[in-house]
Amino acid sequence: MKAQTLKRGEEMELSFNQRKELYDNGFVVIPGVIPQVMLDEVKKAINHSLGEEGMNKEKLPILRSQSYCPEIQYTSVISDLFNKTPVFDLVNSVIDLDKTYPITGAQIALRFPRMEDPIPPASPHIDGMYSPNNGVPEGTIQNFTALVGILLSDLPEEDAGNFTVWPGTHLQYEQYFREHGPEALLEGMPPIDMPEPIQIKGKAGDIIFCHYQLAHGIGPNISPNIRYATFFRINHVDVRKDWKAPMTDIWMHYRENMQQFTKEEKVAVD
Repeated sequence: MKAQTLKRGEEMELSFNQRKELYDNGFVVIPGVIPQVMLDEVKKAINHSLGEEGMNKEKLPILRSQSYCPEIQYTSVISDLFNKTPVFDLVNSVIDLDKTYPITGAQIALRFPRMEDPIPPASPHIDGMYSPNNGVPEGTIQNFTALVGILLSDLPEEDAGNFTVWPGTHLQYEQYFREHGPEALLEGMPPIDMPEPIQIKGKAGDIIFCHYQLAHGIGPNISPNIRYATFFRINHVDVRKDWKAPMTDIWMHYRENMQQFTKEEKVAVD
């Protein structure tokens, strides 16, 4: 995919092909969105936190599951990556952000080189499911609308802590929950036939826009480098009123330009 040249203040929107890719695959990668000056500032803030605040080894499982550098994750240097870049307009072009909770921070997701041999491959999951360290209360599903990842370091190769996706699983899970009910997710990941995973490569400043219900995970990091990224969770206000509905109608909280693909498929079938 060829990088776009984005001008400050220029309103951006997903193209038809990008929207169709998001619909079909559950994710789309948009290159070159974040300006270098902002990438430098956020990397500086993260590295300062690592050097000055450090990490309590006993809390590492929580930091991995929730966020590294928690003292800066709700500061403007992080939230500006979404609110003061073309990311806002790109997301707003398919989700009405006036109907979502404001973005005030993000998960700071670092993946350090691992020394195990062999290192296990990425394991698919859907966010909002309980685990002992992620802060989600047991017996609940805390789903949302979309996940937006921003690469803060280059990922030219696989097995470098790459964000990993299973394309099309958002649609498979939608059908599964229609048949078995959204509560089935409380019993664990649905037993569907999984496609081959894709480890996403890219450059610092690229964004990864995913539907909430897409199966994803983190690839092994056998590189010598730390993988830097942030992840923003977009949450439509109606999800908390009825968390089950968007599990079986996955585009209901997206704009008409995304819902149209479902309508066109129904017409084609009829």
